[in-house]
Amino acid sequence: MGDKGGDNHSEVTDFILVGIRVRPELHSLLFLLFLVVYGMVLLGNLSMIGIIVTDPRLNTPMYFFLGNLSIIDLSYSTVIVPKAMVNILSQKKTISFAGCVAQLFLYALFMVTEAFVLAAMAYDRFIAICNPLLYTIRMSRSLCIQLVAGSYLCGWVSSILQISVTFSMSFCASRVIDHFYCDSNPIEKISCSNIFMNKMVSFSLAVLIILPTIVVIVVSYMYIVSAVLKIRSSEGRKKAFSTCSSHLGVVSLLYGTVSFVYLTPPSNPELRKVASVCYILFTPMLNPLIYSLRNKDVKDAMKKVLWKKKVLL
Repeated sequence: MGDKGGDNHSEVTDFILVGIRVRPELHSLLFLLFLVVYGMVLLGNLSMIGIIVTDPRLNTPMYFFLGNLSIIDLSYSTVIVPKAMVNILSQKKTISFAGCVAQLFLYALFMVTEAFVLAAMAYDRFIAICNPLLYTIRMSRSLCIQLVAGSYLCGWVSSILQISVTFSMSFCASRVIDHFYCDSNPIEKISCSNIFMNKMVSFSLAVLIILPTIVVIVVSYMYIVSAVLKIRSSEGRKKAFSTCSSHLGVVSLLYGTVSFVYLTPPSNPELRKVASVCYILFTPMLNPLIYSLRNKDVKDAMKKVLWKKKVLL
């Protein structure tokens, strides 16, 4: 198999994305589902970004991270969903070689960046609850910018490595990718090269990304829980926990859906596609709802915006 690697992958000018296999009469319904949910992703995340940018009360580290989280959610959905919607109604269902490279690069970039931003948010909650008197000093504006910039840098480096090994393979076997977007696993399946190095790089990247972010989140919440349990009043404990519940919900949603995607047996590609829809569409849709429904500051800011619109009308 590895002997065929001499065939140059540049001969491949495009790929065919199979998409989600449904009966032809259900294509319109599937398109409508993608359209409605993607519209809610746009509305929810753009509203969250707008509220954070315009309301001075939300000019804090926590909302700085939340605004970036909304940008990331919006971005990785936009990288995949519009093209998937076009292919649902199209007969050709093709994506150019360059488009496939760009899609995988951006998808991996935003996915990795989100993991590190969520870890930074856990650290922010740790400082806010365990060291409240030093919070403004520890979580300075410059540190927040550095943490977000570092998250994007980690995403950029891992994405470069991922696409370098993925698209150095030869594709002499097939151009048909059994997915609705360009992901490394289904791309590896159509290669006639030896994919051992790809598997090793993917595994190493997963360890280097997941392990440190999970450790930061778990250790931060161990200290947070310990500090909260020392608070004597039940009202104080409830208030402290309420500042973390939204973040915990988002973390659980992210890692739950991603685990579902990548732990789904390769022998069941359709289930894996459904799991991917949950991650790419429903997670970015639910994240703004989790923060807006469980966060008093965001709800107050939204009420203020709605009240202004009502007065203007």
